[in-house]
Amino acid sequence: MFAQLPAWLRIPLVYLLIALSTVLHILVLAALTLAKIVLPLQSWHDLCSKGLAAIAVNWLHVNNLMFGIFTRIDWRIRLPEDLRQDRNYLLLCNHQSWVDIPALQYALNRKIPFMRFFLKQQLVWVPLLGQAWWALDFPFMRRYSPAVLARRPELKGRDMEITRKACERFRRIPSAIMNFAEGTRFTQAKHDKQQSPYRHLLRPRAGGTAFVLNAMGDVLHSILDITIVYPDGVGGMHDMIAGRVGTVCVDIRERPLPKDMVGDYQGDPAYRERFQAWMNALWTEKDHRIEQLLGERGPR
Repeated sequence: MFAQLPAWLRIPLVYLLIALSTVLHILVLAALTLAKIVLPLQSWHDLCSKGLAAIAVNWLHVNNLMFGIFTRIDWRIRLPEDLRQDRNYLLLCNHQSWVDIPALQYALNRKIPFMRFFLKQQLVWVPLLGQAWWALDFPFMRRYSPAVLARRPELKGRDMEITRKACERFRRIPSAIMNFAEGTRFTQAKHDKQQSPYRHLLRPRAGGTAFVLNAMGDVLHSILDITIVYPDGVGGMHDMIAGRVGTVCVDIRERPLPKDMVGDYQGDPAYRERFQAWMNALWTEKDHRIEQLLGERGPR
């Protein structure tokens, strides 16, 4: 019934409900974060971190309910059979739209541990959400241009140090670490500028994935290779709520951790070349899978 409301009414209504849910959950997050800060015991911090993740998982569940009530999306989700919330996963996904994140949450919430993303440093200042991401131990990355690094060489490797510290925290509680390996959303202009060898993908950036495997490889259970496709066309959040995103395909395949893929990505050229070849092969397979998913337009 609610999915039949006109878009001009449905869009502000959904955003209002999401905003109310967000504020309520963040208030609870803030109270527990304060309790976590005031008592400097590692066991207490870990317990609070689990509680904070549970609050965030419930917030995502409420969002998913609203997407189910207010949208008419044809979800085509393929999942491995044995996903669990008490395991550590590394998630590798292509990136096309802001809808990718709610699509991932819709497909995987309460099936694996709470997902955490690497975020740009500027996002910490987003009202409410930035502080919530900080409380939930999302790692914030600051990227430096070649010109800045030339002036201040001591900043080289700072992102990797942030990644290392984040991974140390993730080792103590079940975690799902999300990596959009392309580093940015796909557009044809970016594809052409990169001269990407893939039809539907940008070139993957292997360094962040290699570093996470090096930091957490001994506690990761497996890799979730995720491919998101919009057969009816890519849209944004407005389009999703307005009903202009007809079909969303989320294809998830579980892969074992690559053997002999833990090493010094920055300091070992042979390892770096080997790891990049592994990532490129994964992306070649993903490109073919997107072609297949785009051709599957019949009923589920």
